[in-house]
Amino acid sequence: MVPITLYLSLAAILFCVGLYGVLTRRHLVIVLASVELMLNAVNINLVAFSSIGPYADITGQVFTLFIISVAAAEVAVGLAILIALYRNRESIDVIKHDLLRW
Repeated sequence: MVPITLYLSLAAILFCVGLYGVLTRRHLVIVLASVELMLNAVNINLVAFSSIGPYADITGQVFTLFIISVAAAEVAVGLAILIALYRNRESIDVIKHDLLRW
């Protein structure tokens, strides 16, 4: 039996790496991958917390399945936006896409 603190520390490290990637990177594909890392950290937390307590249940696993399905949809929409941006501006640099700024 692995203590829950190891799972929580792994999830915290994974979330921090994802947050660093979102805040510092300019490449849109890396930003999307960093968001996926953050969602996986949340999944680890949900599964870890659902396994503790006197009555371990599957609610954490169910929420994890919902998050995985939302993440798959997010990747599909994100890549579609990425392709549209590349066709219009011929770049996927986040800084160069200031169309909505006035």
